[in-house]
Amino acid sequence: MKSLKLFFVLVNLIALFITLSATTSNNEQFLNEEDKTQEPISLRGTSQFLAQKNARVVMTCDKYPRVCHAKGSPGQDCCKKKCVNVLTDKLNCGKCGKKCKYSEICCKGECVNPRSNKKHCGSCGNKCKKGNVCVYGMCSYA
Repeated sequence: MKSLKLFFVLVNLIALFITLSATTSNNEQFLNEEDKTQEPISLRGTSQFLAQKNARVVMTCDKYPRVCHAKGSPGQDCCKKKCVNVLTDKLNCGKCGKKCKYSEICCKGECVNPRSNKKHCGSCGNKCKKGNVCVYGMCSYA
C-alpha cells in the first residue's frame, strides 16, 4: 500500500515537472511585432488566452485619430474615445457632448423635434411643402 502511494506521488511530480518545463518557440511573443528588439514574453506558467489578452493593443481614437476614418467606422469624429458621426448622433449632436432631448433627433448636427419641425417632419430631410405644417411627424394642410 505504501509503495502504491509513493508511485502516485512520483507520477504526479513527473507530470508537474513536464508541464512546467515544456515551452516552444510558439509560446513566446513580442509586444510590438514591428520592433523585434524587445525582450520576448515567456508564457511559461500562464495560459495562451491570458497571454494574448495582455499583449493586445486597444486602438482608441484619442490616441489613433485615423481609426475613425477606417471603413466600417460609425463616424469620422472622436468623442470620449469613440468614433461618432456628429451630424446624426443624439449624444453628440453637432459637437461632442451635446445631447438631444428625449423627443428630438439629430439632423445635420442640429437637435430637432420630428413631430413638429417643417424641415425634418417625421425624419431627417423630410420637408413639408409650402402651406403644409408638420403634425405628429406627418405633413398636412394647415
